Amino acid sequence: MIIDELIDAIAAKGGNPSVIGLDTCVDYLPDDMRAKCNTLEDSAKYIRDFNFALIDTLAPVIPAVKVQVAYYEQYGVEGMAAFRDTLAYAKKNGIYTIADCKRNDIGSTAAAYARAYLEKGAPFEADFVTVNGYLGTDGVKPFVDLCAKNDKGIFVLVKTSNPASGELQDKKYENGKTLYDSMADLVDGWGAELIGKYGYSSVGAVVGATHRAQAEDVRAKHPHLFFLIPGYGAQGGKAEDLAVCFKNGVGGIVNSSRGILCAYRKDKYAGLDFKQAALQAAVDMRDDIKSCL
Repeated sequence: MIIDELIDAIAAKGGNPSVIGLDTCVDYLPDDMRAKCNTLEDSAKYIRDFNFALIDTLAPVIPAVKVQVAYYEQYGVEGMAAFRDTLAYAKKNGIYTIADCKRNDIGSTAAAYARAYLEKGAPFEADFVTVNGYLGTDGVKPFVDLCAKNDKGIFVLVKTSNPASGELQDKKYENGKTLYDSMADLVDGWGAELIGKYGYSSVGAVVGATHRAQAEDVRAKHPHLFFLIPGYGAQGGKAEDLAVCFKNGVGGIVNSSRGILCAYRKDKYAGLDFKQAALQAAVDMRDDIKSCL
């Protein structure tokens, strides 16, 4: 089962529960690459080159990458080709892939989104895709069906890392239950038939590192949910905060994007090129998280 494979990959990389977010745009590229980005085709080419170089460098250290589609959509068809190629290149190099698309609709439209990312041989095939579950069951079932058919996984938005997430997700019903906890209940149900040997389901939850109390609440009530944990680093999430998402060192994978992509711009990594700086930043992230688990 794909969730077991991901957990095994984390263990094989020294217990490193890190996923590197390849949320790559022209502004993040080194000066020599950025200066050549005069057209959409140029931009897509150098974003692809940058991503491939990071994948080559980070493959010995990281178990997974998360590729955020918005950064590629802004460069049109050429950007989406770079998105496709990045997912495929990571997979070729033995890295698990998360297409961060937060897709959803209902009925046949949701099924079309699911096929784009979770069908075997799909144009944007990935191991996992992020899904917005707030449309309800009819918007999620097509994704779950393909998870079962093709041994894929999804991460459903439960408690997101953005500051305003509480405007809706923290709202309480008359019985005191929160909206995010109600969503976690649904995710549990959707993934009940896809629980692997480690006790986690291939239908997981997005739970932000920036909201410690809520993350602790979800973990306590939902032991079968494997978390995709955004918000570490640039968004302010700290290792000691996200430790509540884990049990016995297992239970989630932690994302960092800008902290790795733009590490070469930090004084801490002065003198290193973008590949060397990204590798050192990834190792530092790994050690920081592991020290708190």
